[in-house]
Amino acid sequence: MTALKILNRVKGMPTSDGAGVRLNRLIGTPQLRHADPFLMLDEFKSDKADDYIAGFPPHPHRGFETITYMLHGNMKHEDHMGNVGLLTSGGVQWMTAGAGIIHSEMPMQEDGLLWGFQFWLNLPAANKMAKPYYQDLPADNIPIVTEDSGVVRKVVAGNSKGVLGPIQRPITEPLMVDFKMPADTATTHPIAEGYQGFIYVYQGEVALPNAAITLQQGELLMFSGLELSLQTTTGAGVLMVVGQPLNEPIVQYGPFVMNTQAEIQQAFIDYQNGVLAQVAMAK
Repeated sequence: MTALKILNRVKGMPTSDGAGVRLNRLIGTPQLRHADPFLMLDEFKSDKADDYIAGFPPHPHRGFETITYMLHGNMKHEDHMGNVGLLTSGGVQWMTAGAGIIHSEMPMQEDGLLWGFQFWLNLPAANKMAKPYYQDLPADNIPIVTEDSGVVRKVVAGNSKGVLGPIQRPITEPLMVDFKMPADTATTHPIAEGYQGFIYVYQGEVALPNAAITLQQGELLMFSGLELSLQTTTGAGVLMVVGQPLNEPIVQYGPFVMNTQAEIQQAFIDYQNGVLAQVAMAK
């Protein structure tokens, strides 16, 4: 069994974003600032409408991609390019901000459980000012594989043991898999050489035999290695996201992530002058 290299192990930090949405931030904190090529990971989970109903009103982004994965609930997306999408249970929204996008994400429910994740995937310097792009994927469009052990793999992005997810990105080559593991099951997954990323245990408890540790619900592990091995006695839900590091300078301020301070200042100037969206539309 190939050993797994542990790069960091953290629990989230409760915070709020948007118009007051309560969430748990796992990447993008003082304990784990970045997990190259990933810049942020938030989990939002509540059955109290006051925790999420205000949503995320219109706000800008530049220089990276945002990925939202819903386990339960409904969220409506609108942006300045005219895209409108409804993200429902099991669905994924994959948005390339590139040169700039202004969008909103608003809950389409007044009660019930809203549970999902958003992570930010960096873009290399050569692509930070690319044309924005938006894709909405309903649950039916995402392949699901049931292994002989009973473990279920939902493949959102990349190549998972020969199963291609609907999202393919040639530069960072992200691999995103949601594992649903019944009690007393195990699975392994190959990882490309030189890649790194994270697993987040969102349900249950999972052991990693090739790292000699056990992770509880709410824990995130940043790792590298050639193989991920998972075992559970209780049953578990595990989100795995890995990719090819960019190894470039990261300068982040709020919703903008660039390579230099000057580029960040230009993003603010473009937004304040009302031309960020125009720059993006001209691409």
